Amino acid sequence: MQIFFASNWLSLTLLAIFIIVFYSWYVSIITKRNAVEEAYSGIDVQLKKRTDLIPNILAIAKKYLEHEKALLEEITRLRTNVMNASNESEQRFKLEGHLEQAMSGLMVAVENYPELKSDSAMTEAQRTYADVEAHISAARRNFNSANRVLRNATQVFPGNIIAAIVGVKKIAFFEIAESERAPVSASDMLGS
Repeated sequence: MQIFFASNWLSLTLLAIFIIVFYSWYVSIITKRNAVEEAYSGIDVQLKKRTDLIPNILAIAKKYLEHEKALLEEITRLRTNVMNASNESEQRFKLEGHLEQAMSGLMVAVENYPELKSDSAMTEAQRTYADVEAHISAARRNFNSANRVLRNATQVFPGNIIAAIVGVKKIAFFEIAESERAPVSASDMLGS
């Protein structure tokens, strides 16, 4: 009878240890997933700031940049498409990349207009835009870092099993579009 109780006690102890380990790992994975979602939200907030800033920059630039009317129209179109895109879609990030590239072209165009470059409102808008772009870059790094931690936790045993049980899926890293890897050429943006 002592062997029976010792066997049951050992089984219960092992079961309790298993439950504690499973629960701890589960909490860890969920915490990491939430960190990724928070980091994604950080990107979204910064992208919204950029989207809100663009009309001000366009309004200031419009009076000086008659020759770049097509670029201004393209930026307006891209901004509208970004605002209408689903928040968690890869298409939205592609549109954001195209918008970023077009805005870079606008900033290059501004350099060719001394009167616009010296306009205090435009100077402040450019400074604010550069700050927002720096924050977007930091938010993307934060997202990729949190995502790496989550991926590590869900790809190693027993995290991979627990992640599959609770439905935590792999999330893609934020990567720039191939077109964004190419250097920006002022002559391309100005049609020269």
